[in-house]
Amino acid sequence: MKLIVGLGNPGKKYEKTRHNIGFNIVEDLAKDLGIKDYKEKFQGHMAEINYNGEKVLILKPQTYMNLSGDSVISVMNFYKLTHEDLIVIYDDMDLPLGKLRIKEKGSSGGHNGIKSIIAHIGENFLRLKCGIGKPILKDTNIDFVTSNFTKEEQVLVDEMSNSSVSCVKELLKEVSLEKIMQKYNKK
Repeated sequence: MKLIVGLGNPGKKYEKTRHNIGFNIVEDLAKDLGIKDYKEKFQGHMAEINYNGEKVLILKPQTYMNLSGDSVISVMNFYKLTHEDLIVIYDDMDLPLGKLRIKEKGSSGGHNGIKSIIAHIGENFLRLKCGIGKPILKDTNIDFVTSNFTKEEQVLVDEMSNSSVSCVKELLKEVSLEKIMQKYNKK
C-alpha cells in the first residue's frame, strides 16, 4: 500500500496559490487514475484506488500546512504504513518554477508542512519537490507562496503537473528510483 500526500491549505482563498501545488498535483493524479470522489477522513480529503495491483491512498490534509503531519500520521497509524510507503508532493521555493526534484530523505528546508511530517515520522520519506520559484525580496515569502501563478507561469506549472503525475505513476510501478531520479531531477 502507498500513501500519496499533496500538501496545501484548505479553502477557496488558497485554491490556486503556489503553496497549494501539492493539492493541485494530487488532484491531477486522481483524475488521471479515474478517481472522482474524496471522503473526509483522518483530518483530510482521502481517496483510494487499486493501481498496478496495489492499494493507493491519496490524501489532501485539511489541517492547514503547519499541521499536515497530524493528518498524515493518522492515516499511517490506521493502515500500519511505514515511511517507505509514503510519497509527499509539495512546493519548493529553492527550485526554479517548473522544476522537479525527488529526494529520499532530508530536512524540511524551512517548509512548515514537511517540518510537521518530520516531527511525526522522521526525515526518511520520499518527497517530490515542485519548483515555484523565489520572490525577489526575501521578506515577502509568505505573500509569495500565497499568491497565484501568472498566466505565463501557469504554462510551466501545467507542464510540471503533467511530469509529476507521470513521475508518481512510475514510482507506483516501482520503476528503479535511481532511474526515475535521473529522468526527473534534471537541472
